[in-house]
Amino acid sequence: MMLRLLLVLMLLCSPFLGEPAQAASPAVTRIEPRIERDRLLIDADVDFELNNQLRDAAQRGVPLYFTADAIITRHRWWWFDRTEVDTQMTWRIVYNALTRQWRVGVGELTLPVSSLDDAMDVMRRIRNWDVGSTEGLDVGTHYTGQMRLRLDTALLPRPFQVNALNNSSWTPATPWAEFEFSISSKQDGAQ
Repeated sequence: MMLRLLLVLMLLCSPFLGEPAQAASPAVTRIEPRIERDRLLIDADVDFELNNQLRDAAQRGVPLYFTADAIITRHRWWWFDRTEVDTQMTWRIVYNALTRQWRVGVGELTLPVSSLDDAMDVMRRIRNWDVGSTEGLDVGTHYTGQMRLRLDTALLPRPFQVNALNNSSWTPATPWAEFEFSISSKQDGAQ
């Protein structure tokens, strides 16, 4: 009898016993395409937090690679939509335990930052991403784009790639976010 009473009491009180805090789902919150000097540039803001496993791995010196994907298409009524741009940009975040220094970079260019959160801020605020030339884009045509940010598991060290197959906390990604634009004239820019 006492055991039943204790079980009922535990079930009734369980909603009040604090559950572990869940990180907000990653999402692209803002995308602004624009044209400058015949180049299509994208500014974007991304809400992306690392879970505890990724944060711990980064603090132990495992390099993390994040890739932003962008696809821009033109609607065609008589066939499949035509892909005008399909591009990626990859950032690398790494901690050197010997020098106790964080570095973040794109390609060969890396910059020192003071913390993991500062390194993540570089990816959370994408600015002036050159996604391609406007040479193949037509004035007055409506274009649709999609963008996402993800942990690029293919670039992780091999043991972590295997772990990513078995554990969803090693595969964070934003859902595809859509945006639209058209070019009013080659000099004016995107709208």
